[in-house]
Amino acid sequence: MRAVLCSSFTGPKDLRLSEIAEPKPAGDEILIDVHAASVSFMDQLVVSGLYQMRPPTPFVPGTEASGVVASVGDKVTKFRPGDRVACSSWTGGYAERMTAKESKSVRLPDGVAFEAAATVLHNYGTAYYALVERARAQRGETVFITGAAGGVGLAAVDLGRHLGLRVVAGVGSGDKAALVRDYGAGDVVNYRSEDLRDRIKSITSGDGIDIGFDNVGGAIFEQMARLMKWGGRLMPIGFTSGEIPQIPMNLPLLKNYSILGVFAGAWAEKFPEEAARGNDNLMQLLAGGQIRPHIDSVLPLEEVGDAMRAVANRTVQGRIVLKIR
Repeated sequence: MRAVLCSSFTGPKDLRLSEIAEPKPAGDEILIDVHAASVSFMDQLVVSGLYQMRPPTPFVPGTEASGVVASVGDKVTKFRPGDRVACSSWTGGYAERMTAKESKSVRLPDGVAFEAAATVLHNYGTAYYALVERARAQRGETVFITGAAGGVGLAAVDLGRHLGLRVVAGVGSGDKAALVRDYGAGDVVNYRSEDLRDRIKSITSGDGIDIGFDNVGGAIFEQMARLMKWGGRLMPIGFTSGEIPQIPMNLPLLKNYSILGVFAGAWAEKFPEEAARGNDNLMQLLAGGQIRPHIDSVLPLEEVGDAMRAVANRTVQGRIVLKIR
């Protein structure tokens, strides 16, 4: 079968399209004929050796995909051949066939396209875990989302709107403002050209933000730590800036706010039943048109390197999807 192989942690330039043997599902896994796979910032980090886990090489990248079940392991009870599914996995998505844990797969409702389905579990799953499970967001609260036009960020804007939050979107360039407004942001802050502290104080009438959803890290997170409301929740989601922030711990002490780590993948490993229920909820929201993943472009598998470079350069709004079948 055709698959993209990563043989060294040297980034997208050394990925190669190859012919390899198809995988075989373990007892708790399903084998999927992959139709579409999404390209995330995490995928780019993994092939560049910059993520917190390194798969043994060579490996097939790709953390999220959708397709049709080809066969199932002998312990699988939820799926059967022919089911349309989306799945998440640490690796394997950029291939004609992949395996995934039963607990990390979800059946697609009728009418949900493979391309859209391949963008939900990581993006919206992270946003759901952060806003619903970790922050316990309440209708009417103010959330400030950085990297708001990216995959996870835009999902958080969309889901925040659905949850009835007041969404403030942080972007790094003015050309992204229209997209985040279209997805539900009531206010937009360009933190490259505007003073973040002044804008947040103006938007919140000096009260600060209830929920900080930060994809960027570095100096942005350090500024957010000074903009929290009493009893707020500040969540590090990722570090696309490449800088892991450090903050004085008297800041959360003075305002009694919490810093909540968000690692949705680890949560799904430790609590698979809760994560599976969250995935089912998201697919129902997708089928009902209550969330709407934004697909920047659909590319053939051969252009995976270009897709990853675009993600790394932050020129992508939403997700790039690879069309495999």
